[in-house]
Amino acid sequence: MDIKKIIKTGSLLTLLSALLFTSTVYAQSAESEGGITQAVYDAAYRSAGFYLLLFILACVFIGIIGKVLRVYELTSEIQGRGGKINWNRVQSFLFVVILILSLYGTYWTYSTWSWVHTPAGSVHGERWDFMFSITLIVTTIVMIITHILLFGFAFKYKGSENRRAYFYPHNNALERVWTVVPAIALTILVLLGFVTWRSITNVPPDEQKKAINVEVVGEQFKWTIRYAGADNELGNRNYKLTTSTNVLGIDFTDRKSWDDKLAGQIVLPVNRPVRFTLGSKDILHSFYIPTMRVQMNTVPGMPTYFQFTPRFTTEEMRAKNNNPEFDYILLCNKICGAGHYNMQAKVVVVSEKEYEEWLIKQQLFYNDDIKKEMQMAEEKKASAEGKLVLNN
Repeated sequence: MDIKKIIKTGSLLTLLSALLFTSTVYAQSAESEGGITQAVYDAAYRSAGFYLLLFILACVFIGIIGKVLRVYELTSEIQGRGGKINWNRVQSFLFVVILILSLYGTYWTYSTWSWVHTPAGSVHGERWDFMFSITLIVTTIVMIITHILLFGFAFKYKGSENRRAYFYPHNNALERVWTVVPAIALTILVLLGFVTWRSITNVPPDEQKKAINVEVVGEQFKWTIRYAGADNELGNRNYKLTTSTNVLGIDFTDRKSWDDKLAGQIVLPVNRPVRFTLGSKDILHSFYIPTMRVQMNTVPGMPTYFQFTPRFTTEEMRAKNNNPEFDYILLCNKICGAGHYNMQAKVVVVSEKEYEEWLIKQQLFYNDDIKKEMQMAEEKKASAEGKLVLNN
């Protein structure tokens, strides 16, 4: 019965292999003859069907190996040779193979796919990268040590009929070591993170005054950007004042709002601190500029703040990355609905002079349409008050 199964399984493996080989040869010949493009040829090897076929072939191959070994065991028992396979030894050997492959995979991942592809574009980003590197180093060392011990013990103390397991319930010294050491490491990492976080969210008032004030408000599915004017102070907002022309609900009775400017993108001067006031008009969004190492949630009804200093212009970053098409991008890092993917805004870092020239060209929020709307509202209010007086 086992022999018949092996023959059937072998036939299936042969058929699948023939199909894979034939399709591959056909694709290669067709591509060489101009029948299909290289892109189509490459896509065939990226399709789900191709890898599903490979998976089926691997499963069939493993099944055949298992059946062959089982036949070998049964034949040895019938012939009285006692050739039973020691599966504990086989599994312990597989543990060693998997350990070696996983360690090599870790090395290959770190050497080929570095976690950071671009340098940090902000001053605090360097500290952020340092913290991440320290965390990565510590966790990698712990992972390697624990996996060597885990797989090593599985190999050394594999099951044996000639040895009884020793019950080792407790060790106070070992408990203290693996409690105290991680506690110290985590305390250091948490303190580093706490200090870095406060440096960009709890900025002293004197430092806040030196920063450019920019407000970014998220909504489904776009960002609205407001720059403070010459006074470097943003006017107050009130959601009750929101109209089709006053999209942010800015209170224009507050004179600080009269010189606030509307921008289609974020432009920042290099080496100068920028303080962002963040808000949302509908649901939770997240202000995220990956290369700047900047992320902060935008919460409806509750402004949040973030201050950082760009250290490379866009052109400098393009040169560093050897990528003439590189741009800083503002993204939404909260899945906020069907159009979430579209919540993007370009961020440009330029020299101080270029920034000043750009800012002058931006239009005011307090424009003619707003003034006309406010005048009509005042006239309507005065008319309503006049009618009320006459009725009384």
